[in-house]
Amino acid sequence: MVWPFQSKAAPVAVEQKSLGDPTAELLELFGAMPAGTSISNAEAISVPAVSAAVRIISEAAASLDLKLKRRVGDAEEDVTDHPGLNLLTGQANGWTSGFELIRDLVGGALTKDTGALCYVTKVGNEPRELIVYRDGVIGVDEDDKTGEPKYRIGGQFASAKNIMRVRGPFTKCPLSMARSAISTASAMEGYANGLWSNGARPGGVIESPKPIGSTAAKEMLVGWKAAFAGKSNAGKTGLLWDGAVYKPMVMTSVDGQFNESRTFQLLEIARAFRVPPGMLFELTRNTWGNSEQQAKEFIQYTLIPWLRILEAAFNRTLLSDEERGEYRFVFDIDDTSQADLTARATAISTLITARVLNPNEARDWLGMPPRDGGNEFANPAIDTAKPAANDNTPSPKEAANGK
Repeated sequence: MVWPFQSKAAPVAVEQKSLGDPTAELLELFGAMPAGTSISNAEAISVPAVSAAVRIISEAAASLDLKLKRRVGDAEEDVTDHPGLNLLTGQANGWTSGFELIRDLVGGALTKDTGALCYVTKVGNEPRELIVYRDGVIGVDEDDKTGEPKYRIGGQFASAKNIMRVRGPFTKCPLSMARSAISTASAMEGYANGLWSNGARPGGVIESPKPIGSTAAKEMLVGWKAAFAGKSNAGKTGLLWDGAVYKPMVMTSVDGQFNESRTFQLLEIARAFRVPPGMLFELTRNTWGNSEQQAKEFIQYTLIPWLRILEAAFNRTLLSDEERGEYRFVFDIDDTSQADLTARATAISTLITARVLNPNEARDWLGMPPRDGGNEFANPAIDTAKPAANDNTPSPKEAANGK
């Protein structure tokens, strides 16, 4: 690994970043969250709906096949041996696979305002290693007018050609923009935990016609808790004395709508990350029909935009100036339909019948080897074997019978 610091022979001025306009990461580092928020990034990720949304987007992107295309005339051909492609599909570095790197890039873009930053170690123009450093190692300063980023590693400037950056469309990541909704969901989860732990919610009140002092009240509460608190004492019969009366508490409309409120917060988180609720296991309104439609919308409106951002980052940092324009990285989204074998088989059959694909190209989609005669573009529904020529020549049997 080549550490990307500049040599002592070429000293540069180190820009001192002011805390007058701190980022969310700095605020969290010093324990001061922005006004109106009460949850850190680490706490937000621990909310199940958030972690599920981040995982499904990042892991779905990393699971797709990545290809490098080369323009040849009006067509494109696959390039299988390129240093950048080998890093992304094999080992990005000695301890990180290409799958993990792509997953972490998308995950970082979803949860960090600066986006995900990766250093590309190069020898000449050839990429040799991809490293996602720990938070704070790579810093970003953006021009106030143009937004052009300037990168620093360990306080020293680094070339933008060596920094791969993946980020969303806004100045803040989806997690930060939905921090209030996530904070509410986390508070509801904490309330639910307290509601069911050791009978934290009182089931009623004890009213006494006689005045009791603080000491007697404390003793009564201790005795009541020892006798009836906890799951093992649930359902036991209480005993009161001196005219005391137990009055059960009536559930309010807010209590009755608690589960609905939690579901609404899950939907808010799903909106923030653009993930269909069914993929976060909120299946209240899911049917066989709309589940399939939600899966298509996830691919079209959630996954593909992130794939395009990744492709642009790969093209910018892993291709040389001479290669860029002739070569391009592209994700193969055909894999997203493999789970529905019937739909995939129907699509392949239709494309062969329409002479868009030949059988061998279709077999390549399925990961099968080519077969003899499979390169011919033919419609198997109407193209049959050619019949023998009809020249009215009688067969030997007909000739013997005089016909």
